[in-house]
Amino acid sequence: MATRKRILVVEDAEDLAIVLCDRFRRDGYSVEVAHDGETALRTMEQPGFDLILLDLMLPGISGFEVCRELRQRNQVTPILMLTARSETVDKIVGLRLGADDYVTKPFDMGELFARVEALLRRTSQASTTPDRRLTFGDIEVDLAGAEVRRSGTRLDLTAREFLLLRHLIENRGVVQSRDILLKAVWNYDTGLTTRTLDVHIAWLRQKLEQNPQSPRYIVTVRGEGYCFEP
Repeated sequence: MATRKRILVVEDAEDLAIVLCDRFRRDGYSVEVAHDGETALRTMEQPGFDLILLDLMLPGISGFEVCRELRQRNQVTPILMLTARSETVDKIVGLRLGADDYVTKPFDMGELFARVEALLRRTSQASTTPDRRLTFGDIEVDLAGAEVRRSGTRLDLTAREFLLLRHLIENRGVVQSRDILLKAVWNYDTGLTTRTLDVHIAWLRQKLEQNPQSPRYIVTVRGEGYCFEP
């Protein structure tokens, strides 16, 4: 029998926490709850959690501080943030601090669980590869530490650029359509065009490729999308 995935729900709104826990347990997950940041950090001293659902607006220690502290402890447990719909800055800061994805409130329960499953699936796939560092040419990518270096010098990638690069790397050798990339990296945001993606691809090439006009690693597959070829 497969071991149940273990999730920590960090949410100060008791009604929402109860709803989330009931739904997770019905779907076969093992769930624990923390209603504030201090409790969350103490709880995460226990090993064995597979995912953290983290609200940013917490009493006392904020979700940002919880995320930062966990990453400073070198804990790589996936973090799915819950953010206010209008707070774009919160999303960017959270991703830069080490969160893996976000869902905006109010959220659709189906979308939330799809994102949870995607993060758990990605982590499971990654665990089959003990080395989470990838080197190609003079570039070294630390997927767990969210760090990219070129010839030993750390590159200043935005959170979105790193998410895009990580998705391409984790699906290396497989063509990713523009629609897939927009959904995976921009979280189903409306109003986006393929131009947004193309611009971010161009920025990544400027930072990673020796010749951005003739890319070796982030390759355009005409009529289909992009592919990472290490």
